[in-house]
Amino acid sequence: MMNRRGNLKALASAAAISAGSLTFAIQAQAQEGNTIKVGVLHSLSGTMAISETVLKDTVLMAIDEINAKGGVLGKKLEPVIVDPASNWPLFAEKTKQLLGQDKVSVIFGC
Repeated sequence: MMNRRGNLKALASAAAISAGSLTFAIQAQAQEGNTIKVGVLHSLSGTMAISETVLKDTVLMAIDEINAKGGVLGKKLEPVIVDPASNWPLFAEKTKQLLGQDKVSVIFGC
């Protein structure tokens, strides 16, 4: 049976291993390319365009601000914009496209 000191040592070791793994993952991702792709999935046509176009503009404004400050991990963010055209099944298809084909790291929208 472990005592309190043993539990604290085990917890500290686990935290150190986790931090090292996270740092390694971030460095590996940063070395993959010159930019970090960001998916923007908002309807730019159809019935939802009136409200979602503003959301797309907001995401692009945030990306511009982040890039102006040097990006993330020294890499610029590259928006990849798709239009699901207010068609709910098309949202799923466009999400698969962004993740599989375009290899985005994150998706804003839906």
